[in-house]
Amino acid sequence: MACRGVHFALSDQQYEKLCQLESDEDVIDFIQEDIEEQWDKEWLRETDKAWDAMHRCLTDGKLAFANGKPPLNRVILGGRQLHRGDDYIVSLVTPAQVQEIAAAIGDVDRDFMRARYFQIDPNDYDVDLDDEDFEYTWHWFERLSPLYAKAAAAGRAVVFTVDQ
Repeated sequence: MACRGVHFALSDQQYEKLCQLESDEDVIDFIQEDIEEQWDKEWLRETDKAWDAMHRCLTDGKLAFANGKPPLNRVILGGRQLHRGDDYIVSLVTPAQVQEIAAAIGDVDRDFMRARYFQIDPNDYDVDLDDEDFEYTWHWFERLSPLYAKAAAAGRAVVFTVDQ
């Protein structure tokens, strides 16, 4: 699997439908056949494999679902988990949570991310902690932040997806 992350700002209809689904199979089918199939570039941001380091920088340096503090812990993994299996991560944040995230993420600057990045435990991270990987992480983060601002302004929920 590629482990490439994507954030989608959902329409009201997509959000309502996604919240009603109960099985892992139904969740993945809906994401792949409805949300991903549309691939609405106006309402999505790819985070490639940088989502891992981003989450660590925005939380406590670890890769876990319940770590860190809101609202920054919800940017990547801290939302409502809609998939229970090991092959996908589907993390949903509500429109109200998106508002909180958008307000907080705007204050996250390069210096903050860099300081947090180099605090990650190198024994708990599969990539070399170096300037090149930090720049890669920052590159993708800079593109994600505006999506949250746009989604907040439109009252949209956001779902983060990644195949494992």
